[in-house]
Amino acid sequence: MKITLPRADLARLLSSTIKVVESRNSIPILSTVRLVADGGKLTATATDLDIEITSAVVAETEEDGALCVSAALLDSIVKKLPPIQDVTLTAEDNTLTVKAGRYISRLQVLPVEDFPSFSADGFTAHFEVDLASVVAPVRFAISTEETRFYLNGVYLIGKTGQITAVATDGHRLSRHIVDQPVSAPACEFSGVILPRKFVGLIPAGGVAVDLSDTKVRVTSGETVITSKLIDGTFPDYDRVIPTGNDKVVTFDSAAMAKAADRVSIVSSERGRAVRLSLIDGQATLVVNNPDSGNATEEIAVSYEGEPIDIGFDCSYLTELIGQFPSGDIRLALNDGGSPAVFTSDKAPGLLAVLMPRRV
Repeated sequence: MKITLPRADLARLLSSTIKVVESRNSIPILSTVRLVADGGKLTATATDLDIEITSAVVAETEEDGALCVSAALLDSIVKKLPPIQDVTLTAEDNTLTVKAGRYISRLQVLPVEDFPSFSADGFTAHFEVDLASVVAPVRFAISTEETRFYLNGVYLIGKTGQITAVATDGHRLSRHIVDQPVSAPACEFSGVILPRKFVGLIPAGGVAVDLSDTKVRVTSGETVITSKLIDGTFPDYDRVIPTGNDKVVTFDSAAMAKAADRVSIVSSERGRAVRLSLIDGQATLVVNNPDSGNATEEIAVSYEGEPIDIGFDCSYLTELIGQFPSGDIRLALNDGGSPAVFTSDKAPGLLAVLMPRRV
């Protein structure tokens, strides 16, 4: 193999693919990126056995070929090369020579035959959407508890011209409903669970999405990301969303988030709980820490109901508020011991639920 291309193109190709490679691997071939030079194009592929990313760039090919080389080493070299130089990759005698100007390095390669294949077929649902923006407001609620693996991702379902994304960790839940474009054919599919790692790799902007019973594939330009789905049953999230919360508080998102952040300074790492005391036109945030002291702050809110106290995990509260556009947020409550519902007119498709915490 011998191929020449601008350093910027090679850097972009590697950054698009090798982010799936884990920093520590017990299987050497999974630490590599597969490079294939064929017909004036250089294609790179990386995988962790659950997700595969492939991308390609145009290049000047003198000799076609394929090899597997350390993803981290090649990426580090390319990043430090002068930005305006061309890079020539030449493979011979189990070695990849990287040459740019007066710089030369020789890297060990592994047999391309050892690189795992990732079959991707049987896709039955096809649609186009800005998937990254669909899942963005729910990502924060993905569980990291491995014992409930079916919560370690985003639940995605399509029906009646809408796509719904849901995530929950048992303490908070976020649901985002997006209307499919009228011009596009409606795509209905049963619920699938997109793994947390895959969700973090979805390219920004519109992508083509293909779904099967076991895999998901997104295509953005020359980049294709294919992932296994989580094989599990997502809980009935509709049953978790309260429908009878009749005590409604409206507050400014920035004022609440900043106040919660300030009072939480005195909280302990073990107990980051904030008490929210609501009375006509006012919310008082209180944090008590027997070891360091206490803090309170008052903010103006729109509320005319009976006084009510409710506790929340402070970090959960501020992170949840941050998913909504700046401006007014509605907080619907039933009592101090029941789940709270957050909505906003500026994000009509977004709803979040936060479980209370004892303070």
